[in-house]
Amino acid sequence: MINEICFSDIILESATEIFETMAFMSVEKASEPKQNIDGDSLLASITFKGALEGCLSICSGMPCTKAIAINMLGTESEEEIQPKDIADALGEMANMIMGGVKSRVLESIGALDISIPTVVHGNDLTNNFGRKNKILVEVMIDDNYPARFSMWYREASDKLRTNPPE
Repeated sequence: MINEICFSDIILESATEIFETMAFMSVEKASEPKQNIDGDSLLASITFKGALEGCLSICSGMPCTKAIAINMLGTESEEEIQPKDIADALGEMANMIMGGVKSRVLESIGALDISIPTVVHGNDLTNNFGRKNKILVEVMIDDNYPARFSMWYREASDKLRTNPPE
């Protein structure tokens, strides 16, 4: 049953697993909500459809995304990585975290098809995917970097009215 699924816990479990195994970084729920992600940041988003449709995203500042890329690529310093590598690393994290969410809800809601991730660069970025249920999980990565996982979802559109009222 969709209403019984605790997506914030599932997102946190998946993110913790992926960050520890792929980027060698810890993830903990922020003790203080509304952590600011100051300055340049990246937002990686991935959409999904099936019994649910929506979007999962990760937003983090450039220092955090650089650390993720350095760890994932096994390089010694940020001089060895290109801006595209940084965006690709965060996009791949979103992809793997969504894969973890997908496997955790498979039995409850069935299969989900997921898109390729999209990454944007800017300031004060948020995932605003329309009027749906929103899950927001604010975390600290390696005790230094604030980050935000968000997920918007709704029951699949084929369950919604497809013909406009007359």
